[in-house]
Amino acid sequence: MGSIWLGAFVGFLVILIIAFLFPGFGHLIALLIGGFVAGLVARGAGKGLIAGFLAGVFGAIIIGILAFLSLAFIGGLAGGITGLFFGGLAGLGVGIAALVLSIFAGIIAAIGGLIGGAITR
Repeated sequence: MGSIWLGAFVGFLVILIIAFLFPGFGHLIALLIGGFVAGLVARGAGKGLIAGFLAGVFGAIIIGILAFLSLAFIGGLAGGITGLFFGGLAGLGVGIAALVLSIFAGIIAAIGGLIGGAITR
């Protein structure tokens, strides 16, 4: 008897750790592996699908927020107040793009969750 929310949380943590260690293409791999782990924890194809989707969407949202904050921080260090402003604008653009792509991230993680959940049955 697995839990959807526990699976989503564990998958979310896996997504963040792998995405942090391997930026770029590692984000896609992190979504697939995180969704797979979420499905394994949730136990069941339907629960794994939902848990993987939730993990993927929350992971993409957090990655977008961190992109905004990091670009604003780096801009502030490099250029003072003006750098903070323009770094924040660049981060806002990256963050919005990440939020739009979170739907696709959720789909990739849901596929992983479906596979992981189907293995446990």
